[in-house]
Amino acid sequence: MTFKSQTFNPYRSARYVISAHKLAQLPPDTGYEVAFAGRSNAGKSSAINALTDQKALARTSKTPGRTQQIVIFDVDENRRIADLPGYGYAKVPAKLKAHWRQVMQQYFERRECLRGVVLVMDIRHPMREFDEQMLHWCSLSGLPCHLLLTKGDKLKRGPAQATLLKIRKTLPPLATAQVFSSKNKAGLTELINRLNEWYEITPKV
Repeated sequence: MTFKSQTFNPYRSARYVISAHKLAQLPPDTGYEVAFAGRSNAGKSSAINALTDQKALARTSKTPGRTQQIVIFDVDENRRIADLPGYGYAKVPAKLKAHWRQVMQQYFERRECLRGVVLVMDIRHPMREFDEQMLHWCSLSGLPCHLLLTKGDKLKRGPAQATLLKIRKTLPPLATAQVFSSKNKAGLTELINRLNEWYEITPKV
């Protein structure tokens, strides 16, 4: 089933704000913030673009070194999307990896406006070591985590649902999961509804 354009989507107005290399460069710690995290090849940018119905929003700031930045998009004056650095794929120096591991841990521990994390992973290669680490950080911080199993169009419905059910059985409290496809936008309404809960957005009738 594909996404219907008439479905209320408050994320179409999202716009690029800043790319931050340090936590101190982020917008004020107020309002509502939801982070998107995932391996560099998991389809995170495509998921954000599908969510916002914009072809290249998540690539607006794609300059060399973007993988070492937290990219912020405003949804409205009180709500933001934080696109976290892709992990586990890009070949970067060990010192830089250590730096970002520390920054990410501090982000989860200190960012009070953070309402939840969308953890993006390829449905064909789910729950790698870094995914489990991110889920662990969310659990320790008491943050809701929504696993977005992307590239669902690459599998038939049966295998996709079997993977989803298997993962759901292992999730800690406050964690949920769904199948998603940026290509045909299957699962987009479910993602929008989850985000609306976190952002406390009431859909227009």
